[in-house]
Amino acid sequence: MTDFTIERVVIPRHLEHPDAVDFIATAEVRNACEVDGFGTEELAVTPAELLPVWLDQEYEPKQLFAARVDGRVVARGIFETRPSAEGDMAWLAVQVHPQFRHRGIGTALTDHLEAIAAAEHRTQLVVYTVSKAAEGDRLASPTGFGSVPADNSEVRMLLGRGFRLEQVERASRLALPVPAAAIDALVDESQQRAGADYRVHRWTGRTPERWLDDMALLFTRMSTDAPTAGLEEPEDVWTRQRLIDYEDRAEAGPKTSLVSVVEHVPSGRLAGLTELGAPAEVDRAVSQNDTIVLREHRGHRLGMLLKAANIRHLQEAAPGHPSIITFNAEENRHMLDVNEAVGFIPMGYEGAWKKVLAGP
Repeated sequence: MTDFTIERVVIPRHLEHPDAVDFIATAEVRNACEVDGFGTEELAVTPAELLPVWLDQEYEPKQLFAARVDGRVVARGIFETRPSAEGDMAWLAVQVHPQFRHRGIGTALTDHLEAIAAAEHRTQLVVYTVSKAAEGDRLASPTGFGSVPADNSEVRMLLGRGFRLEQVERASRLALPVPAAAIDALVDESQQRAGADYRVHRWTGRTPERWLDDMALLFTRMSTDAPTAGLEEPEDVWTRQRLIDYEDRAEAGPKTSLVSVVEHVPSGRLAGLTELGAPAEVDRAVSQNDTIVLREHRGHRLGMLLKAANIRHLQEAAPGHPSIITFNAEENRHMLDVNEAVGFIPMGYEGAWKKVLAGP
């Protein structure tokens, strides 16, 4: 058993602050775990890209913990809640640097996070964690779509703690550039299918004033319309002000947001959106953020229209990136069909787990 300590990490206002050292170290742990789990550095993020997320303590309150061995940060734990969510829900994450696993550190961090949940009377705990590819028996998702290696250490640990696998998410990669002719053909074909009732708009950075309320609705509906299997994650309400605050923080960070939306022309309201996050460094992968088409507007090929239009937007506005990385629930066959038609291929899998604690 290795001697280690667990401490709460102060979230710095900026990375030049003396308190930023531990925050930066936890980002390095995160990246080492992502490289180990997915076998690529394309999911790595910089501390500057993570900081705007952590500075949102009003809408997504979260606590960051570090485990330290001989002065070195070797693991991180996250405890997250939502003020607009049901009061008994919490999201946990534990990542231990590959060089320091199987020493009791992950167990101790998980114990620590679950103790916080119990103290706050949060009885529904959700964990998302990568499951590295491995041979052998599989644990199937109860959705009937996807599975994880049954003998992986994170799978055995979560099962042993009373968590249940609820869903499997696929990470997919699109190699860039996509030939312009191919993207143009997808845009034209899907626009023809959608018809004159739907019109694409796009922008970089902040949301235009006229679309703030519609975008807030679309972000809210991401929490209710996307498949969540047995996780039963609650509605996450976005308002105009929350969106403005989010974009204030994002604007201070190093990533560029490229957005394409589709307007339902007869009503003048937005029916869907997709967003890409492009790093400042052109040799790094682009992250696919939210994509949604409102339920009442599905069946018009709007998902394909949005995806293709925003890839074209990216290749015109910020060319040179090697790839786009996206995550989708394995049972979300419609979106997977869209991604596969564009050229995305699977690159790894995450399990979504849930544990229900006894109430007070």
